[in-house]
Amino acid sequence: MIRTDILVSSPIFRIGLVHTLTNAGIKVVAIRHSPSQQPSWLADAVLIDVDALSPPDDLSHITETATCTAVLVLHNEMADGGSGYLRAGASGVISKCESGEHMIRAVRAIASGAYFTAPEPAPEPAVERHDMFSHHLSEREEQVLRQIARGLTHGQIATRLGISPHTVDTYVKRIRAKLGVGNKAELTRAALLGHIGRSSDTHPATRGSVEPAA
Repeated sequence: MIRTDILVSSPIFRIGLVHTLTNAGIKVVAIRHSPSQQPSWLADAVLIDVDALSPPDDLSHITETATCTAVLVLHNEMADGGSGYLRAGASGVISKCESGEHMIRAVRAIASGAYFTAPEPAPEPAVERHDMFSHHLSEREEQVLRQIARGLTHGQIATRLGISPHTVDTYVKRIRAKLGVGNKAELTRAALLGHIGRSSDTHPATRGSVEPAA
């Protein structure tokens, strides 16, 4: 059995990640929220969320951890393909918005001694998405769900998408109703286990989408 140590600052994302790993038969032996906490020596792989690093561009914890254990970096945006993290000693880099299937594949790869970098996937037709998204989430609903999976609060999501917190609440209620989930932890698991189209990352200012009434 693969044993993992995870360093994630967001409680919501942490819950979803633990659920995803556990369901795949991967044991979580330590859960940390700060790099000041020492990684578990029992771990075969350490998952480090860059949002938990302080400051985020300080890669010294990645380098230090990688001297003892394989490190998988969880990142929000990978414009450079994650090469900076690999140079710092990481064995793999993956976006936090990847599906649970890709996340598990990455963990298994680095735990076996291999390197992992997720290729930039081609857009998938809607008919090939995970069953949970056959509920026809709108483009903006998918955007909100992606931000929830990253651990952002409703206020942070509102700022990032250029909408009001009340509008975010409205979208979250719609998403819960369509996916049949009851709380943020379940929404996070939905985003991790399903594949949300990458086209939804486009900034709202570039789209003509209609917002629900605030």
